[in-house]
Amino acid sequence: MKTLLVAMMVLSGSLGAAVAVMAAPPLEMATFAGGCFWCMEHPFDEIPGVVSVTSGYTGGQKKNPTYEEVSAGGTGHAESVQVVYDPAKVSYEKLLDVFWHNIDPTVRDRQFCDTGNQYRSAIFYHTEEQHRLALGSRERLEKTKPFKEPIVTEVVKAADFYPAEEYHQHYYKKNPIRYKFYRFNCGRDQRLKELWGSAAGH
Repeated sequence: MKTLLVAMMVLSGSLGAAVAVMAAPPLEMATFAGGCFWCMEHPFDEIPGVVSVTSGYTGGQKKNPTYEEVSAGGTGHAESVQVVYDPAKVSYEKLLDVFWHNIDPTVRDRQFCDTGNQYRSAIFYHTEEQHRLALGSRERLEKTKPFKEPIVTEVVKAADFYPAEEYHQHYYKKNPIRYKFYRFNCGRDQRLKELWGSAAGH
């Protein structure tokens, strides 16, 4: 009888674990372009519930582009980051807020000191729900933004994403001094503060 009881408890525990796994929502993906991808990794890395952030290229025509090809322009790709997150811990709306407060949404084909279509700002939606939320977020921002210029950031359907070369991944951790020097010289933080005030970068 005791053996049967133990077996039933083990089985019950196994079923409970299986149900918990099945009940847990799957990880989801978000893709954003906000100029230099080095500078877009760090803000998302800081968010609880974000599982990974990958720098890469998306929105263009060429398959498997290199950094040299994208940065030279002409491939149609934008430097971007792909964020894998747990929707049970962080919402897509939160990711959108962090995205907006880390870009200059008032300029086309440019972010801070980097110019060209490869540095455009964009939200690449993966689902119709993301599409709806992204458009709603942009519309609300138009009404509440603390600056006068119109918002020109694109909201477009996600395309193939190509991870950037390994030396670009988490560059801010691998080369912190060079990263800070670049970020300062590019005027990124200064412009973000002008646009967003105390919300800049958050």
